[in-house]
Amino acid sequence: MSDFITEKSDQPFIIRIMVNGERCLLETGEKSGQVPPSETLADTLRDRIGLTGTKISCNHGACGACTVILDGKPVNSCMILTVECDGKNITTIEGLKDRKTGALDPLQESFVKHTAFQCGFCTPGMIMNAKALLTEKPDAAPGDVKEALSGVFCRCISHYQVIDAVMDVSKYQD
Repeated sequence: MSDFITEKSDQPFIIRIMVNGERCLLETGEKSGQVPPSETLADTLRDRIGLTGTKISCNHGACGACTVILDGKPVNSCMILTVECDGKNITTIEGLKDRKTGALDPLQESFVKHTAFQCGFCTPGMIMNAKALLTEKPDAAPGDVKEALSGVFCRCISHYQVIDAVMDVSKYQD
């Protein structure tokens, strides 16, 4: 028998998250406008907050298209519940642009320069994984890039352009 007793409350729990530098307050519950406890972060970002750059593909954590940066680490947003994100900082693909000028992040610019996308569906996941890598390791080597992107599945493009795009931003010295 467990010593842990769950107390049921009629009061909704408020989820407090920072998304792309903006504070979001989300009320949990089953009523219209509330976030059900079973809702994933990917669904909340897309359907409630309107950030559709985060893509949902497999919805099982296998493809990486839904990757966002959660407290500095890349995560598959389809595999984490929104209620688990209380007090967390989240960055989506939309949050990479300069908030004042609207200019793309240098990594996004590099993807354009190197034509490192085709249909573009998995591109946000690739960029978010690469951004997390370069934030942690600005001088990432090609092997680091390949490992960081190994969880993002793409059917459309050779990864050579993607690696070139990331390496163009890396401070790696051969």
